[in-house]
Amino acid sequence: MRNRELKMPRAALALALGAAMAVTAVGLPAQAATTAPAAAGSTSAGADAAAPKLTNLAHLDFLLDDVPLLAGVAGHTTYRAAEEPVARAPWVYADRQADGTFHRVGGGPITDAARGWYAQGAYDADDISRAAVVYLRDWKQNGTASSRTTAYELLRSLTYLQTADGPNAGNVVLWQQHDGTLNPSAIPKELPDPSDSAESFWLARTVWALGEGYAGFRDADPAFASFLGDRMQLALGALGRQSLAQYPQTQVANGVTVPGWLIVGSAGATAEAVLGLSAYVAARPADTAARTALAHYSEGIAKLQSGGVGQWPFGALLPEANSPTFWHAWAGMQPAALTAASATLGDASLQRSATADLAQFTAQLLASGGPDNGWTPTPADRTQIAYGVDSRVEGLVAAADATRAGGLAALAGAQAAWFFGANRAGVAAYDPATGVCVDGIAADGTVNRNCGAESAIHTQLTMLALDAHPAIARAATALTRTTATQGLTVVEAESGTTTGTVTTVTPPSAWTGSANWSGGAYLQASDRSSVTLTLPAGHPAARILPIADLGPGGAGTTSWTASIGRLTLPLGRTDNVRAGEQGIAPSPVFLLPQTLAVPVPAQATTVTARVSGTARLDAVLVQPIVSHLGLTGSSSLDVYVNATKLSVPQKLAATGPVTATSYDASGRQVGRTQTVGAHGIVVVLPGGFTTVSPR
Repeated sequence: MRNRELKMPRAALALALGAAMAVTAVGLPAQAATTAPAAAGSTSAGADAAAPKLTNLAHLDFLLDDVPLLAGVAGHTTYRAAEEPVARAPWVYADRQADGTFHRVGGGPITDAARGWYAQGAYDADDISRAAVVYLRDWKQNGTASSRTTAYELLRSLTYLQTADGPNAGNVVLWQQHDGTLNPSAIPKELPDPSDSAESFWLARTVWALGEGYAGFRDADPAFASFLGDRMQLALGALGRQSLAQYPQTQVANGVTVPGWLIVGSAGATAEAVLGLSAYVAARPADTAARTALAHYSEGIAKLQSGGVGQWPFGALLPEANSPTFWHAWAGMQPAALTAASATLGDASLQRSATADLAQFTAQLLASGGPDNGWTPTPADRTQIAYGVDSRVEGLVAAADATRAGGLAALAGAQAAWFFGANRAGVAAYDPATGVCVDGIAADGTVNRNCGAESAIHTQLTMLALDAHPAIARAATALTRTTATQGLTVVEAESGTTTGTVTTVTPPSAWTGSANWSGGAYLQASDRSSVTLTLPAGHPAARILPIADLGPGGAGTTSWTASIGRLTLPLGRTDNVRAGEQGIAPSPVFLLPQTLAVPVPAQATTVTARVSGTARLDAVLVQPIVSHLGLTGSSSLDVYVNATKLSVPQKLAATGPVTATSYDASGRQVGRTQTVGAHGIVVVLPGGFTTVSPR
């Protein structure tokens, strides 16, 4: 994980510490977000004008402040800087006070009380760029005049942060103090340092905002759009001499061949640039350089797709080129980006990659509890934030529109329900009356009630998508409680009973640099030793995915069996080592789940590993043959997800007649929706899912 993306899980960090950031704003009174007036103008195509709008920009408006555009700063100016020397930007954080109001605060402690300077700053390019996207989309979708004005000011502020000349031209300074002073080297140090000395997440997000900004203003304000186009060229120039210069070179990470031309080696960062490039190229199709960049970056994202039906990570588009065993929900816009790029470039293969992630992996993710901050490769960081939820929703909605796959729309409603109470806390994470959301929900249901810019931005991106899709919005708002998440579970190797020479090893840190030792420990097992693990009580028929370190040091294979009373069922073998260079991976440790050939029946109580050679056994993932997500509220929805390449019958727990719809591995409906009686049986298609709702 990159240093800057410690800002990513702001909510996760605050939850882990058990409190919000302790700093307070200088010279800023506590304020409460108020309800925004109803947006004027037209509704989106197909929208239900009678439905209450979920989008409410009041809290995001509250975060905005005037930013002086300081003259005479080398390399930094913006559109009409002399004529309009003030722009707008959102404060990065908002701490909730005891009375329910919010204090706007910057990043880190105050280091200069006289000037009110923070160790990082008050505003940053990450949030300015993404806030601009919110206001651009609201203007486009709802015709809100104030959102056009705000988008204009945010884009002026953002382009001031972009370095306009010199060796770092096109790159972007990350942090800015509230008086307009740039802070290229924040405390603690972030990479790159200075923040405009190389490409970055914030450069990728700048491209996102520039692309959507150019498309938005092309006809409404050609002069401003021309300026944004020039700044896009400046950004493309920077990318051209950095990541794009590496195309089509590949690299190796723990023996896996990966693209070498992603922005900061991250498909997450690159996807946000692709969203902007897709909008820009669609609005300016004659720009061949931008089209080429879009094609190359989209190709790189698609190359990080991994696994498949029953094979970890189940078709997911992985986010980091150097970490083939790490997925995170934040910065997870890859499916949405590939869907946009597919339409702009006319490349159907990109849509297929996006759809596989959404229909297969995302369905499994939802049944396992939702978009966690980290599967590493076991679900290790189970904090969930709006950024991760929005990334799933935007991908599902975009792909449902593009492919007309009704199953993806159904999953979008199930995922968006997180904001309305279908989450681990069982409380609404968003209040449409005020525009206030939460900064995150921890694995134990603890809620971070702060509401900073990142959370507000991604919440409103989801609400805009829901308002444009009334049927999905109705489904999401009707599902306010989770009743079942029967998906992946973990059995730690060190919990087992052993024979032979087996030692429990506890590394100094569970984090290897690209994965986690599950439970913070593993078993070092010698030749002819064995480990017997107890499976979770009441588990259904399941696939077994043992996890061992396949890096240097292991040898031979491990044979696995299951016990069913006095019967022993052979399950298959796994490798104890896999040939391949460490390459760009941060560690030689390679914790890749391997799927056993034979599933275990529900009657199996234990599995036993018998080592031939030497092995470092970490854990076992237990994946139900059919995983189950249950949601309820004023309506209900059950989703059954098939982890195999065969059709599987599934008995329902429903006590009355229900309707069932079957979807294939691309989320397309197969056959007609059928009525099923009490405790009836439905068929879940290979790699697909079935939804069950009230009759």
